[in-house]
Amino acid sequence: MIPTLPFGRSGHESTRLIFGGAALAQSDEAGSRRALELLLAHGINHIDVAAAYGDAERWVGRWMPEHREAFFLATKTGERDYAAAREQIRRSLERLRVEQLDLIQLHNLVSEEEWELALSERGALRAAVEAREEGLVRFIGVTGHGTRVARMHRLSLERFAFDSVLLPCNFPQLRDEDYARDFEELLALCRERGVAVQTIKSIARRRWGEGAAPTRSTWYEPLEAQADIDRAVSWALARPGIFVNTASDLGLLERMIAAAERCVRAGRYAAPGEAPMQTAVDALGMAPIFLRGMHTQR
Repeated sequence: MIPTLPFGRSGHESTRLIFGGAALAQSDEAGSRRALELLLAHGINHIDVAAAYGDAERWVGRWMPEHREAFFLATKTGERDYAAAREQIRRSLERLRVEQLDLIQLHNLVSEEEWELALSERGALRAAVEAREEGLVRFIGVTGHGTRVARMHRLSLERFAFDSVLLPCNFPQLRDEDYARDFEELLALCRERGVAVQTIKSIARRRWGEGAAPTRSTWYEPLEAQADIDRAVSWALARPGIFVNTASDLGLLERMIAAAERCVRAGRYAAPGEAPMQTAVDALGMAPIFLRGMHTQR
């Protein structure tokens, strides 16, 4: 089974591997059923979706009447102003068929202009706090993509006591010295304040080549071979205190679960050394999927 870890100061012991609900964005009945079976069979007890993920909230909502107690349930609002975020949070509750969310997150909050609006008195954060006061949500987090996200998350934590953050973490991206420095500084701050850290893009190989026809629903080209996924997942999970969200393609879910289970030894993950990770980067042509100046993601 997959080890658990306290999800920040929430009081919930979440599995180190979290189900990334974006994989359900364009799912069908069979895919949704298969995903639920895998989560239940392997004890994954934390689901992360978003209002922007197509039909993902509706599919998860079909699970909730019978399985609500089995999962810590998180979603996201990408709205920036108060009224729109307030409406979207309530729509998510309806789609998910629950009376309360465990976590609402401000989605991809990296742009300075959007950040200023969202965290202002007329912004989305006010709607999230209001929802918490009304008992509609329990905790509030912030997510983001790009090379500036760790720095922006630190600013967010200085402005408000967010309960969780989410950002990219994989070996090629952490080879960017500036990103690595910002990431480590954010991690230290989160440890100090009891903020949960979710990570994404752990099995990213590189961006799809120009003109290439994507073969996965991930916007980046993922690793495919089980051994490569094992290596990438174990490298990410070996970092103390972080969670890894599964990729946005149902076809990769079972492989990531297998990696998370196969790489654990005595309840802990052992990181592959620097040399085998760099060898894999060279052999597979891996590269950072976020470049300088890029602060948004599809």
